[in-house]
Amino acid sequence: MNHIGIVLLYLVCILGGIFIYVRLHKMHGQIKRLKKSLSAEVASQNRGLYEQLECLIGLYRELDMHNSLPLMRGWAGSPDFLWHLARHARRCSPRVVVECGSGVSTVVLARCMQLNGEGHVYSMDHDPVFAEKTRREIIAQGLEGWATVLDAPLQAYDLSGDSWLWYASGVLPQDIGIDMLVVDGPPDTTGDLARYPAGPILLPRLNRDGTVFMDDYARSGESAVARRWRQEWPDFQFTDLKAEKGLLHMARTVPEG
Repeated sequence: MNHIGIVLLYLVCILGGIFIYVRLHKMHGQIKRLKKSLSAEVASQNRGLYEQLECLIGLYRELDMHNSLPLMRGWAGSPDFLWHLARHARRCSPRVVVECGSGVSTVVLARCMQLNGEGHVYSMDHDPVFAEKTRREIIAQGLEGWATVLDAPLQAYDLSGDSWLWYASGVLPQDIGIDMLVVDGPPDTTGDLARYPAGPILLPRLNRDGTVFMDDYARSGESAVARRWRQEWPDFQFTDLKAEKGLLHMARTVPEG
């Protein structure tokens, strides 16, 4: 091989080495950033898990349960959501609780009524299968005297110039005022802003010191619902309780009187 060939081979080796170094350096940076991102994600998940465990332990202490509660993952209410409901129900002793959507929260609130020695939970559910499942759980917990699960099929409403599908609210006793309203349904698969009708239909029935809790406030649909309610009900204070799935709390800024 002549001198020119040797020089060219040498240059190729140098360029190849530079190319490999640059690629390895770039990969190192990517791996470093990925590791940092994963570490932050794991830390966030661990922190969230710890918070849920804290709320779960606190929930069982609040309820003094002798039997285990149904599972609280997936579509079910999260421990922090249920903990907030239980603490409010135990401290404020609402006499009438209305739920939009039944489930674990129905059991929790019924137990609170039992511990308080007064009050009743009326839970509307559009799914008869799920409603019956909640009824069986209430009976299994010995709470049938403190909660009623109402079959409330979705029906059409004309509200604020738009059509909505929402629970048949006529199933609720007509002579009651609401002390605590929990909005956790219907699911967003039933339509856009599916939980909006709870405002115009049930807020007028809220007692002077009544409060509202809406789960899943972190979702865009529920946030949009809250914005509409804020415009239509300016006498309420809106508070984000910073739960796992987002939890909106509403109470009148100046009680009626």
